[in-house]
Amino acid sequence: MHRVAVVAAHQVKSLELAIPGQVFGTAHSRDKPAGAVFGAPLYEVVICGERPDLAVVGRSGAELFRLTAPYGLEEVLTADTVIVPGTRTDWEPAVEVLDVLREASARGARIASVCCGAYLLAAAGLLDGRRATTHWTSAADFARRFPRVEVDPTVLFVDGGDVLTSAGAATGLDLCIHMVRNDFGAAVAAEVARHIVIAPQRDGGQAQFIVHQEPAADSGSLEPTMRWLRDHVDQPLTLPDIARQAAMSPRTLNRRFREQTGTTPLQWLLTQRVRHAQELLETSDLPVEDIAQHCGFGTAVNLRQHFTRRLQMSPRPTAAASNSADQTRPRPR
Repeated sequence: MHRVAVVAAHQVKSLELAIPGQVFGTAHSRDKPAGAVFGAPLYEVVICGERPDLAVVGRSGAELFRLTAPYGLEEVLTADTVIVPGTRTDWEPAVEVLDVLREASARGARIASVCCGAYLLAAAGLLDGRRATTHWTSAADFARRFPRVEVDPTVLFVDGGDVLTSAGAATGLDLCIHMVRNDFGAAVAAEVARHIVIAPQRDGGQAQFIVHQEPAADSGSLEPTMRWLRDHVDQPLTLPDIARQAAMSPRTLNRRFREQTGTTPLQWLLTQRVRHAQELLETSDLPVEDIAQHCGFGTAVNLRQHFTRRLQMSPRPTAAASNSADQTRPRPR
C-alpha cells in the first residue's frame, strides 16, 4: 500500500490533524469481494508524533486535549507521502521535525501541508523558490517571514509535484482528494468524496473565500447553477444559456463566478466535462467517441485536445471489468 505519514508536531491543530486520516483512510480499491462493502484499502496512514505527549490545539491556539501518537518521527522516513498539518505559527518548530522533513524530501517522498503547515515546510527550506499557499489571514506574515517563497493567498491549494500546499483547514480535504485522484484516478476520488459527503472536485485555483457576503438562496447563489451545469455537461451550452438559467446577465454571471471560483463559467464547465470524461474512461467500456458525446465535447478530437491540455495525458478507454492498470492516469507513486 501507499504509506502516508502525518507529522504531528507539538501544538498541532485538531482539524488539520484529522483530515488526512479521514480522506486517505477512506480510499479503497473499486474491486470488491462478493458481499463486501469496500475493496482493499489503498493507503496505510500513520500518525508520527514529535514527542510522546502532544498538545492538540483549536483554531484560537488554545489547547484542546493531549495526544499520544502511535509512531515516532523516524517512521516519516518510511512514507511515500508526508502530510504536515498546521500548528501554532507563533510556536518555534522543533529542529527534529524540520530535519525529518528535509530527509524525507531528499529520499523522494511527496510532501504536502495543510493550512499553516506551510510554515514548517518553509522553515525546512522546502518551499524556497516555489509558489505556495497558506491560510489567507496568515499570508502577509508568511511572506514577511519567508521572503524566498512566492506566496499566493488567493487559491485553495498549489500542486508543485513533489511539494504541495493548501490554504485554510478545510482545503486539506480538497488537497487530499486531489492527491487520491492523482494516485488512483477520478473514480476512486469521487467515491471517497461521496463517502465523506463533500464536493468531489474543487480545483486548486478556486478562490479561498467569497469576496462578497454569502448570498441568500434567492439572491443569485451559484450552487444551483453549478448543479444544473453538472447535470447538463452533455449539452452544447453557451454563456447566454448559463446566464438565463442563473437569471442574471452574462456580465454579472462572469463576475460572480470569478469571485466565488476564480474562473469563468465556461472554464468551470470545461473542467467538469474533463473530470466526467476521466471517470467514464475509468469505469466504463465506452469508446472515446461515445464518451465525447456524453461529456459535451461533440467529437473525440475535441475530447482528446481538452483532456490532454488539462491532464497532460491522452484519453484511452479502460474496460470497467478489467483488472489491468488504469491507462487513463499516471501510476501511483
